[in-house]
Amino acid sequence: MGKKKRRRQADLWVASSQLARSPGHPFYEALNEVLSEHGFDDFVEELCGKFYAEKMGRPSVAPGVYFRLLMVGYFEGIGAERGIAWRVADSLALREFLGLKVSETPPDHSTISRTRRLIDVQTHAAVFSWVLERLAESELLKGKTIGIDATTLEANAAMRTIIRRDTGEDYNQFLTGLAHASGIETPTREDLVRTDRKRKKKGSNKEWKHPHDADARITKMKDGRTHLAHKAEHAIDMETGAIVAVTVQGADKGDTTTLKETLIRAAENIEEATGQKKEMAEVVADKGYHSTETVKDFAALQIRSYISEPKRGRRKWKGNIEGRDATYANRRRIRGERGRELLRRRGEKLERAFAHLYRTGGMRRTEVRGHDNVAKRLLIQAGAFNLGMVMRKKLGAGTPRALHARILCALLAFFGLRKGLTRRISTFFEGLIGKLSIGPFPGGPRPKSVSGPN
Repeated sequence: MGKKKRRRQADLWVASSQLARSPGHPFYEALNEVLSEHGFDDFVEELCGKFYAEKMGRPSVAPGVYFRLLMVGYFEGIGAERGIAWRVADSLALREFLGLKVSETPPDHSTISRTRRLIDVQTHAAVFSWVLERLAESELLKGKTIGIDATTLEANAAMRTIIRRDTGEDYNQFLTGLAHASGIETPTREDLVRTDRKRKKKGSNKEWKHPHDADARITKMKDGRTHLAHKAEHAIDMETGAIVAVTVQGADKGDTTTLKETLIRAAENIEEATGQKKEMAEVVADKGYHSTETVKDFAALQIRSYISEPKRGRRKWKGNIEGRDATYANRRRIRGERGRELLRRRGEKLERAFAHLYRTGGMRRTEVRGHDNVAKRLLIQAGAFNLGMVMRKKLGAGTPRALHARILCALLAFFGLRKGLTRRISTFFEGLIGKLSIGPFPGGPRPKSVSGPN
């Protein structure tokens, strides 16, 4: 049995040839080939040149490395920049993907966050548009039928720290003031709870805000909790599933209010990516986007709307002929065969993108504050999702985990098929030998034992 060696002093000098190296990850190697083939690093360096000084400030991270780091956050399912930095520092394959030498130290989380704050939203949007161009070259962008949907992202802000917009008081100070006004000089905790229970509209966004994230809004989440949140709205190409636009807006805004900005952004991105003006022909959305003004605007733009209609009962139009005709035309379309097919496909395409970006992508809770910072992360997150479509066409898998699953399934299928063939062949030959055998043979019938005289 061996004994543990005593701790000894580390070597002062180590040859670079003796350092640990990684064979590389096949997914990230293929992704680097796609990025290098289309000049990604040259593009982002020219795009971000105005944000870098020549001989000033702290050591910076190259633009290509910075955007790759944010892509790693999507592919590895890490939402926090601190977690991205830790993951890259621990993985030789990811260091290879970033193009770091063995002797180079990966960027820490403070460098990543500072670089994100310095580079503006328009630059991140330009990188997202660059990815859309790659989709158009791969024939994965059509732009004819667009699906719209939104979800809420939990903000990096707690409800217990909100303050009044007018006075700057926190919640306890505000309740204490109300108790004093009602005649209670030294209110207890029970008195404050009783005073708060009688109030109406306690969580009004017009009265309260968060001191460190003014863009976060009080809203009801999908699971029923009330939290500070942001609203992320997607525009999806319904034919391919590509994300053509992502916008971040106030969580207290209705879907019919935010729809216009997202559609305009989608039309601009499609035109810029394809190099030609493509007319948007159809828009698909759920019942949250249905209103008379919305369907009337689509009819004026000659865009066919397929928006699910909520149950409102019998309506009285009173001279609003255009709104009536547009509403009835939308109703006929969603009840037709084409409409039912699009609405079924809407759930598949849009919910899949939400699951990839926020559930497995680690962005259901935002780790940054402010609409601009959230938009920067989401634009690169959506760009990585679109790059995954290119990788799926090339490798058959859009993420490293999907590639691992394909390899594992192939191995299991191979060994399972091999085992099944071996069993069938052995069974066949055992039966054949059993038929041809005469007398006692392991594969044939055994003779009955005959007992002799004692």
